[in-house]
Amino acid sequence: MPLGTSHVEPLTAAPGQPIGRRVPIEQLDPNPNQPRQRMGDLSELMASISTRGIIEPLIVRQRGERYQIIAGERRYQAAVQVGITEVPVVIRDGDDGEVIEIALIENLQRKDLTPFEESEALHALAERFRYTHEELSRRLGKSRSAVTEAISLHALPDRVKQICRLADITAKSVLLEIARQGDEDRMIALVERITRGGSVTREAVRRSAAAGKSKSRRRRGAFVYRYAAPNRSFDLRLTFRRSEVPREQLIETLEGILERLRAEPAPDHDGPPAPISGPERDSAPEGRES
Repeated sequence: MPLGTSHVEPLTAAPGQPIGRRVPIEQLDPNPNQPRQRMGDLSELMASISTRGIIEPLIVRQRGERYQIIAGERRYQAAVQVGITEVPVVIRDGDDGEVIEIALIENLQRKDLTPFEESEALHALAERFRYTHEELSRRLGKSRSAVTEAISLHALPDRVKQICRLADITAKSVLLEIARQGDEDRMIALVERITRGGSVTREAVRRSAAAGKSKSRRRRGAFVYRYAAPNRSFDLRLTFRRSEVPREQLIETLEGILERLRAEPAPDHDGPPAPISGPERDSAPEGRES
């Protein structure tokens, strides 16, 4: 249906402001830096455009005799499928950086981005323009915590993201719980438990994550350090009370054992040295030498 002229009149409140007009749709080119990775279902938008036309103009910039879309990619794609020959646009000047910023912000202000698309767009803004999370929250009208949580999804391994997409896990609260698992194996294990259980509510995911961590702790058990002499004259085994022992503590423990051995009086007969006596240090393991 042909549009009226309300969207194509000059939008001139002051010199240099963007200008609105109608342009042939074949003169439009998509934005190669489009933040939206998938256009999603366009059926409702196509039905709306068929009935009412494009209510909100596309934002474009002029490139020679053609126009590159800055914002409005879904409206453009839907209009192409409907068969619209002309579309209302607002022409804006700007360099590549400004174009990318406008496109990112325009997409982020909409509600139909997936959590991963939102995360990628926020990360791109923060990286390209050096925005802090606080600055992003002001520019987008979002809380700082919402910005921080969304950007945290960017750190998910690509394999985990792909599995989540295949499992149709789209709730941000669920994805955040997956991201909190720490390493890729635990993330994938949680996704598998979610898909087996068939429930993706926040509480169900938290229970599943807690159960997985409990099992992981039980499986890890005590930390054991083993050393075999190259000439096979002895084997050393140190068993610690804790399940994880950093390298620095292991070295400190071995050096403490050596200090105690040096402090012991030399044995007056052949055979193994006398047992090490005295109170144990906090970092000492429960260990034995065999």
